Amino acid sequence: MSAAVADKPTALAAIAQALAFPDYFGGNLDALYDCLTDLNWLPPGEHVLIWAGSDALKAADPRAYLAVRGVLSDAVRALAPGGERADSRRLTVVLTDS
Repeated sequence: MSAAVADKPTALAAIAQALAFPDYFGGNLDALYDCLTDLNWLPPGEHVLIWAGSDALKAADPRAYLAVRGVLSDAVRALAPGGERADSRRLTVVLTDS
């Protein structure tokens, strides 16, 4: 994600765009988890999501920030070796402040 976002819908849309989510992405936290732990439209290997300016959402809406961050963390764990959705794709998430 290349721009700081200050609300949950924009954050979800930016993640979807960064990872080229399919059109069926529902735009909510459950759909975010489902897409993040599938990634079958992307080639095998590691995929890295860098969320630059994550502190903008944290400052504007701490609860939304924690919810999105929680889903990102859960998805990383699910795709890790031995995770419940482990396959040939891995997800790494890096959050940076602006």
